[in-house]
Amino acid sequence: MRLLLRVATAALLLCAAISGCANGGKRTDMNMQEAADRADGILDAVLKEIEPEVQWTHGPTTTGTCDVTRRRAVMTIVSAGRRGSFLGVVDRFWRKSGYRIKAANNDEDVPAIFAQTKDGFGVTLIIGGEGQAFFEVDSPCVEKSEVADSTTQPNGPSYPGLEILPRPNVHSDFWSAGAS
Repeated sequence: MRLLLRVATAALLLCAAISGCANGGKRTDMNMQEAADRADGILDAVLKEIEPEVQWTHGPTTTGTCDVTRRRAVMTIVSAGRRGSFLGVVDRFWRKSGYRIKAANNDEDVPAIFAQTKDGFGVTLIIGGEGQAFFEVDSPCVEKSEVADSTTQPNGPSYPGLEILPRPNVHSDFWSAGAS
């Protein structure tokens, strides 16, 4: 019983430390729609920072009991030779923005960066198959509400209704250099 109490206490403290939340782990200053809007702003900012520009599209938005996740997939091919540069641009921007880098995966095939904003949003960049970059922003626990689709328009093709997005299919003289 003591072990269970210690684990529960540690979990609550971890929630407060990671997300800055209180009241049983729920932020009451924001609802799910406001969290989705904040996530869109985080995604907009990082994608605007990438030069030369990459084309992206929306991934699925998902909601939990008290959280929301927004996703974007980069449709520009990021070649193996350019992945380090791509990750570096994002890492520097997130650090400059005051995000805490929680982990980095230096795997050659699937590199990733995991960070957290000061207000408790988890931000992730994963480079997947064929050099496709995926961005994800997870909100802390917030008040439940309806969540509308993002109002940010993708700067490339859109794939509404598709469960699985196609592989990256946009060539960039810079980001795709050396890709076959």
